Parts: sequence; C-alpha cells; structure tokens
Amino acid sequence: MPDKFCKFLVECGSCTLDMSYEEQVKFKTEFIRREFEPFYRGKFEFFASQSAAYRTRAEFGVWRDGEELRYTMYGAKTKRIFIDECPKVASPIANLMPRLLEALAKNQILKERLFGAEFISCASGILATLLYHKRLGEAEQGEIESLVRKFADLSVTIAARAKGQKLLSGELNLEDRLNIGGKIYKFTFGDGAFIQPNTAVNEKMIAWAKGCVEHGADLLELYCGHGNFTVPLAEKFKRVLATEISKSSIANALKNCELNGVDNIKFLRMSAEELMSAFGREREFNRLRELDIFSYDFSHVLVDPPRAGLDESVINFIKNYENIIYISCSPQSLKRDLTQLAATHEAVKFAVFDQFANTTHIECGVLLKGKNA
Repeated sequence: MPDKFCKFLVECGSCTLDMSYEEQVKFKTEFIRREFEPFYRGKFEFFASQSAAYRTRAEFGVWRDGEELRYTMYGAKTKRIFIDECPKVASPIANLMPRLLEALAKNQILKERLFGAEFISCASGILATLLYHKRLGEAEQGEIESLVRKFADLSVTIAARAKGQKLLSGELNLEDRLNIGGKIYKFTFGDGAFIQPNTAVNEKMIAWAKGCVEHGADLLELYCGHGNFTVPLAEKFKRVLATEISKSSIANALKNCELNGVDNIKFLRMSAEELMSAFGREREFNRLRELDIFSYDFSHVLVDPPRAGLDESVINFIKNYENIIYISCSPQSLKRDLTQLAATHEAVKFAVFDQFANTTHIECGVLLKGKNA
C-alpha cells in the first residue's frame, strides 16, 4: 500500500482515516473492544477489507466548468472538492469514470444540467446513472443509447434520472454472484435497492452468520432486503419467515429464491413493527390471512436493522427466543439495544466487518444466546 491511500485524503469528507490499513484495523478493533466490554469478554473477530478498489457502489457530484466536467465529493472542510480519481471504488468503476466524463463533456445534450453520477458494479456489468435537474425526453434517450456503445468493452448500461423520470440505454440486468463457503449464490436486485457496497466483506458477513447456526428449526428474519442473508441461511432451517417493507426488494427476494432453488422461505411485505403487532394480536392484516404465523417454531432470529437500530417492540419480542443474530451498521444503536437484550441474553460471538476501509464506519455481528437456555 502506498504511503497515502489517496491524494485527496485530507481534503475529502468521505475517507477520513489518514493511517495505514494495519493501523486502521487496530484502531477499529480497540474502539469496539472498549465500547462492548460490558457485553462481551471473548475474542473480537475482525474481517478485513481490501484497502483499495473495494467499493462496488459509489456516488459522485458532477460540476460543469464552462465546457468541461469534473467529479466532486463533499469536502472535509468545504462544501465540495474536485477529484480526478477515487481509489476506493472497484476497478470496473475506476476504469469507466474518466472515459464517461470525457464523453459527456463532448455531448451538449447529456451534460446540460447534469449534477451527479452513480455507479454499481456487479457480475453482470456496470450501471452508470446520470442525475439531472431537467426534464428528460427523446433527445436524452437517443444520446444515452449512442453513448453506451462507446463502452461495449466494459458491459455498461447507462441510465438517466430526473425527478419522476428514468431512462435506460437498454435492458437493466443487475445480477451478482456471491461465494459463500465455496457455494455460489446468485442475486438480482434493482438499481435503487440497498446493497452491501463491499462485496468481498459481504461474503464474509454471510459466511459468519451461517457459521452461527449448526442447525435450526425455523428462522425469523427482520429487515431482509432482497434476501442477502435469507437465501444462503435457508438451508440451515426447516422454514424461514422474512419481512421487508420495500415492495421492490420483496419482488427481487422472490426472484432470488428461484435463482437459487430455495423453496422454504415465506416473504412478507410489512415492517418489523407491523409484524410485532400481528404476533401480539393487536392488529389483523389482510396479507396474513392465508398464513398462520403462529405455526412457526423459531429457533433463531436474525435482525439487520437500519442505523437507528431496533424498535422497542422488536426488542421485547426477540427476547423470547434462544438465538439472536444481530447484524449492525451502527455501534451506537447496537450498544443501546444490547443494554436491553443483556437482561435475557449473553453475547457469545462478536465480529467486526470492515465494509468501509479508510473511514470510521464500523459494522458488527453479534450472536446472542438466551441465559436460561
């Protein structure tokens, strides 16, 4: 690794840790140990990232300076900085970025009122989404279809998006393949879906979660997304009940079951809080009319909540189950939730997943066992 990860490191507001990767690992491990010693006295597992070229989803501003275009990022001390490289993005994105900007600078229609660019790199290729402050029409549609032909060697799809509008240069096919313990899983997802941005670390997260289960009866998963954990873990259980509020995520989760030949998962499009109301017999839901949720024998619960952590109703519900696998993107909300869960459960495994190298962001996994088990 070079002495400095990125020439914009001190200026850029994205990557904020100006230290070697070995120092980052020590810094993050020691922070988690200090924060969670009251809950866990064992060894903290650390799952490292590549120090560069790891991010498979990225967003940048685009600034027009006369006839030229430049990528921007939020600055550490200023509103924006101009960049001409981003070492954290995956190689396919890094290779496309300068070529795309050069082509856009020569295209009067596509650079007009362009303010941002988003990239997703996956097994099926790259999606580049151009963001606009204008109404899009036939002219933009024709131009993105012409533009995409310049990148045939990179398997690129180009989208143009404005308020209430989205154009595509061709059929959208976002598909990834994850290697979990030597087994390949296929996933499809939408361009607006939440996806783990560090594919290699995501594989480690899923493998760790699978390793928390020797065998189980039924699994309850809350905040399941498009089935990132659900599909690989399903083979460990007789049945799986999984919930997610996003309609598009549920649609892709069902497709992912088909892609992987999994038939023991029931997906519900409802929030975790709504499901808690149903289990508490506080409300009746039409979508549960054909499903007996009380027939499940949950041996494990997996939660992967947003940054805010778990709702009080969810905490009170999952306390009743012996095994809890908690995936967290916020040490602060995790610590708050463990304060309550520690009354009934003990942390027996604790993992740190370095999804975002060169930043202070930390993701964790905790396996909790009921104290009266």
